[in-house]
Amino acid sequence: MIPRAALARNGQRALQWQMRSNNWRCLATAASGSFSYEIGDAGGVKVASRDLPGPTTHLAVVAKAGTRYQPLPGFSEGLEKFSFKNTWKRSALRITRETELLGGEYSSYHSRENLVVGAKFLRDDLPYFAELIGEVISQTKYTAHELHEEVEPNMNFSRKELLGNPLEFAMNSAHGVAFHRGLGNSLHPSSSTPMTKYLNENRLQQYSRVAYAKSNFAVVANGADHQELSKWINEFFTELDQSPPQDFPSTGTESTKYYGGEERIAHDSGNTMVIAFPGSGSATGSSYKPESQVLAALLGGQSNIKWTPGFSLLSKATAAYPQAHTATAHHTYSDAGLLTVSMYGNADQIRQASQEVVKAIKSVAAGNVGREEIKKAVAAAKFKALESGQNMNTGIELTGAGLVQGGKAFQIDELGKSIDTVTEDQVKTVAKSLLDGRATVSTVGDLFILPFAEEIGLNV
Repeated sequence: MIPRAALARNGQRALQWQMRSNNWRCLATAASGSFSYEIGDAGGVKVASRDLPGPTTHLAVVAKAGTRYQPLPGFSEGLEKFSFKNTWKRSALRITRETELLGGEYSSYHSRENLVVGAKFLRDDLPYFAELIGEVISQTKYTAHELHEEVEPNMNFSRKELLGNPLEFAMNSAHGVAFHRGLGNSLHPSSSTPMTKYLNENRLQQYSRVAYAKSNFAVVANGADHQELSKWINEFFTELDQSPPQDFPSTGTESTKYYGGEERIAHDSGNTMVIAFPGSGSATGSSYKPESQVLAALLGGQSNIKWTPGFSLLSKATAAYPQAHTATAHHTYSDAGLLTVSMYGNADQIRQASQEVVKAIKSVAAGNVGREEIKKAVAAAKFKALESGQNMNTGIELTGAGLVQGGKAFQIDELGKSIDTVTEDQVKTVAKSLLDGRATVSTVGDLFILPFAEEIGLNV
């Protein structure tokens, strides 16, 4: 017989376990709420916010001023590097010291479509940082000495970083081959770009009025009450044009067209090959195709689990070539996308692995992939998309871009539902369409060994 004392102890443990399980279920229910943004307008400025519980806030201006829309090379990066410099009210030193005293941090960056200027801070400091960001985008001094002594040297560092990274260099090249102008514009001016011919403080001042016109940007916040945020936007975002000045040329507004082709660049710092195909546009636009994201997850290549090679199609297909690191990604833009398979490492192994990559895509197009594989890919694509949207930085940029481009904020709940509807036939169809069209291939490194697109069975 089991002693009563043992029974009593086991009963207490069972009761404790049940109470813990109930608590966990309650916590899970509370944490599974919506991540949707509340949308509004404050003094002609598009505003989106979600009042997430917590003591901190992330506030940012997302402007339609990425490299796609810049009229001349270097303008987007120039505006980015001028952020939080001297304004007509405060010096850069004062801005830095006040931000440090409040325990906050500010940042700015640009992508192919957007320029993001923002700050993270304690929730109670929203009035100060709303005023500061409004001041930065409307009253920055674009002076010649700051341009030549601080902005241009930093731009040169970014350029050298790009040139010294074969993978980023090849990805930049792939965008140029795929889209030519617009989305194909380089993220950083190349070493052969005559900067002094295009960039000066007066032109940057003029372009700032285009980039920061009220119709051209949105204010997005995580961890802020919508009514309070709208109140401060109304107060501090008044000294801005409602629309961009008509006397300044507008570029990048035409619909994106995919071209495809091949570019080969000799490089002595490493070997990279990027194979790319047209993908899906943003979920806030009309060119959204969730099956492209599922195909990217199905191909995979880079394991999500430590110490394992992974079980995606490309993980298995390239297992014999461990020195050729393979990864699939999907780059999403407002009206287009680019599905990329990148390989970097040993040139001989990249040559062999690239043939296996094309065979894997052909196997998907032929319907030789099991239903269970598609089901796993749908789950992986959904997780990646939702994780990306839940990420503060990515979610803010996607939401702001959606508001500016089409008046619709990025809603994470709707995205998950659309990926769930993808079928096996849709994935097969999109894979077949990629092979029937023109691929984009950018090769950087030892060109004597690295293959041409035709050698691995691709049409360019």
